[in-house]
Amino acid sequence: MMPVWVLVVGTMVVSGGSSIEALYDTPEARTGLAASMNGNSSLRSLYGPVFGDSTGALVAWRFAVFAAVLAAVMSLVIVVRHTREEEETGRQEMLSSAMVGRRAPLTAALLAALVADTALTLIITAGLASRGADGALALGLAVGLTGMVFATTAAVAAQLTEGARLAKGITAAVLGCAFVLRAAGDAGTADGSSVLTWLSPIGWAENVRSFAGERWWVLLLPAAAVVAQALTAYGLAGRRDVGMSFLPARPGPAHGRLATAGALAWRLQSGGLLGWTLGFLAAGLVFGGMVEGAADLVGDNERAREIFERMGGRSALTEAFLAALLGMFGMIGSLYAVGSVLRLHSEETSQRAEPVLANAVSRLRWAAGHLVIAFAGSVLLMLVAGTGMYVAYGKDLGGILGAALVQLPAMWSLAGLAVLLHGAFPKAAVAAWAVAGLSLALGWIGPALNLPQAVLNLSPFGHLPKLPGPDMNWPPVLLLLALAAGLTAAGLAALRRRDLVTS
Repeated sequence: MMPVWVLVVGTMVVSGGSSIEALYDTPEARTGLAASMNGNSSLRSLYGPVFGDSTGALVAWRFAVFAAVLAAVMSLVIVVRHTREEEETGRQEMLSSAMVGRRAPLTAALLAALVADTALTLIITAGLASRGADGALALGLAVGLTGMVFATTAAVAAQLTEGARLAKGITAAVLGCAFVLRAAGDAGTADGSSVLTWLSPIGWAENVRSFAGERWWVLLLPAAAVVAQALTAYGLAGRRDVGMSFLPARPGPAHGRLATAGALAWRLQSGGLLGWTLGFLAAGLVFGGMVEGAADLVGDNERAREIFERMGGRSALTEAFLAALLGMFGMIGSLYAVGSVLRLHSEETSQRAEPVLANAVSRLRWAAGHLVIAFAGSVLLMLVAGTGMYVAYGKDLGGILGAALVQLPAMWSLAGLAVLLHGAFPKAAVAAWAVAGLSLALGWIGPALNLPQAVLNLSPFGHLPKLPGPDMNWPPVLLLLALAAGLTAAGLAALRRRDLVTS
């Protein structure tokens, strides 16, 4: 997974140069884009301010924030996977019984994250060097160092908590706060000078100002944060036993109140669903406020208009913009659906499912509790996102909610694939993440790269009707619903017949 993640993020940033050149091929067009972006607080909160009108500066503006966030997610997953998850499964205890130092697992995890972030830095630097070596190196280092900041944040969280899920949650919450601080700061000022922006590691990456008079000294901030957090993690790692933590889990009540497998699944997944719901509501409000400015954003640029139409539809530009945004919500929401389904896999491999199934609970009842939350939670996310967009946009509630809900067959198809992989091929269950990530990448950068429609159709989202608009095409929607049902049924049938994974 790590090489794929690095290549996808690196390719996304590098390919941005040619895409922006095709869209804005004159200095006047680029200057106009920079002026319109800096004059729109909603767009500044999403992408950050534009510090220059060169192609390289626009690449840094368009991709620096998102690449930094993706590098942070990659790094936190790597570190938690190779520290706290190893302790949860018991493999670390077996390794630690040999001649292995107390801090060796932490060192190995941080080195893995360092290799990944260094590779990402090199890809971005080499890919954009033709547009200015200094700017390319500054952008690469800004993204790579942001990844390492959150790698060391995850390393500290892994020492403080007793479970990998909580360690990921704490680090993800820190990342979310960093994004919100940067967004709030950039919404208030057009030059990235807000105190809120400077409180965020993502704001540091932005304020390096790649391709726009690089501020090399800003890179000292993430470097110092990496060193300080790494020293903290090493200090904590030397003061605890394997499997222990500084924030131990609270004991439950003496008499449990969860009477069914479904109630247990809700107890395990409700916190995550609440976080996703709040995130989709906030994003819906932000993106909804951008819809009115869609026509001004694209202006007379025919190439940009074509891309939005490929992403969203053939009708009016505002409708195409709405369809493109809701399609993006659907693709991101599919990550929730896949993750919620794969909670079955983590419960099984961590051996927490075994005592549940040892009682009078069938495998189907156990799985159904999690699948109801995965599939119904997808509906909730899209309704919340659509409602948020309507509140900010103020028009066409029915059309927006319909366009949001039409994404569900594709989301459920990916969730159904995750059920099939978990049921029939449990060792390959995590491959569902790769399929969901590929769908997201095709939908995100495929239209901008002018990929053939046959390639875009590899994603289930490529077959959905582009709503809101006049055309509702039912056959692909019904086929995707049938596909999701078939994959889920096949996965559950396989789950009933195989042995449980115990390690």
